[in-house]
Amino acid sequence: MKLTCFKAYDIRGKLGEELSETVAYRVGKAFAQFLSAKKVVVGADVRLTSEALKLALSAGLIDGGASVTDIGMTGTEEIYFATSDLHQDGGIQVTASHNPIDYNGMKLVREQSKPISGDTGLNEIKALAESYSEQEVQAALARHGAPSNEAAFLDGIGQVKAESLLQTGQFQKRSNLEAYTEHMLSYIEPSKLKPLKLVVNAGNGAAGHALDAIEQKLKHLGAKIEFIKVHHDADGRFPNGIPNPLLPECRASTAEAVLTNQADMGIAWDGDFDRCFLFDERGQFIEGYYIVGLLAQAFLTKHKGEAIIFDPRVYWNTEDIVKQGGGRPVKSKTGHAFIKERMRKEDAVYGGEMSAHHYFRDFAYCDSGMIPWLLVAELISTQGQTLSEMVAQRIAAFPSSGEINSTVADADVTLSKVLDRYQSQAQILDETDGIGLEFGTWRFNLRKSNTEPVIRLNVESRGDAALTKEKTEELLALIRS
Repeated sequence: MKLTCFKAYDIRGKLGEELSETVAYRVGKAFAQFLSAKKVVVGADVRLTSEALKLALSAGLIDGGASVTDIGMTGTEEIYFATSDLHQDGGIQVTASHNPIDYNGMKLVREQSKPISGDTGLNEIKALAESYSEQEVQAALARHGAPSNEAAFLDGIGQVKAESLLQTGQFQKRSNLEAYTEHMLSYIEPSKLKPLKLVVNAGNGAAGHALDAIEQKLKHLGAKIEFIKVHHDADGRFPNGIPNPLLPECRASTAEAVLTNQADMGIAWDGDFDRCFLFDERGQFIEGYYIVGLLAQAFLTKHKGEAIIFDPRVYWNTEDIVKQGGGRPVKSKTGHAFIKERMRKEDAVYGGEMSAHHYFRDFAYCDSGMIPWLLVAELISTQGQTLSEMVAQRIAAFPSSGEINSTVADADVTLSKVLDRYQSQAQILDETDGIGLEFGTWRFNLRKSNTEPVIRLNVESRGDAALTKEKTEELLALIRS
């Protein structure tokens, strides 16, 4: 059986066509056999099919020789944390994050929460998963539960039953939320938090339960934080749209709630809450680039001389802050597998991407969507400035275009065309990721998508918003001509 749901860094596919309980069983068995795993932790997001896929996955893991700990409805970072905290041989989160409602997927890590990608075992797991006969897989699924049809599965009713798995003695359910919550709050000093009003938008995804646990712990510690909750309840039907605040059309409900409630900050998450997006007290969305700089500053205040990792799309602001703070700036190729690998190599205390992925050494070098807003809330409390004031100076110092996508006929031809036009004038050519050209007062990065005929452009300058705008328009005209 050929599996088309395996991607470069994870598993994602259309339900009923590319991803089903049969596929999930195959993945589980192959994962356990490839890693020779004896202990694996699993979790699932709020999508209607996630629970059924998780149970089928668990059946495969058990048949592959592993015992399974199911920590329930989770965000991806809860699996990252539990894999290390519970000393597991691997962890799998069933999630499609911000993909359309008719998709689902899985994110896989091995021991110590190390990512598994195409370069580090995902292709081998795929080959193993494809090798099992359909007869063998169907017989195994029947052994672990009652038959179910595809229509029932798409409504969330699966073949594999938890009761059947419990009878194997190799499956247990437990919560790891308390340990996770304690760890989240270790990044700040709750006693330093001043009274704050925060709008929080879970987008009906998985973030709500984790936020509630953090809220209760903060109350117990005496912090006076008022949370105004928007689209808070987990609902796999996503009645308010797929949670993806990277899209401008998904930001209005958070921005409006900030203004209506005169809040100090707005926070919105994607479906599996491994990314968080911040809004200032005026309801303005803050580009992830400037949050990377803020968090770098926060860490260097507490950890002098440490390495900070950042991606090459836009980095002058981050590099400047890291140098001013006495840290060591390190540029890495974009993408979580590359960033995590470089984080480990440099033993970096923090790493950030403009796409709102933030990575932390004490979080097994993994990304979290809860740690960033806690750190920013602490900064607001201790710096005596609003969030807009904290970022305004940096935006003025290093104005950027934001990432602009263009669909092109041939990405490689377009890259060559742009390189031919600009390379002779450039002082620096950086090929860490795509092409980055620097011209003293301004620079740009142009990179192609791995999955579609799209070119992604980022432009920034040193304190000249008009120049940033002019060069962005100039480049787009060439790219789209």
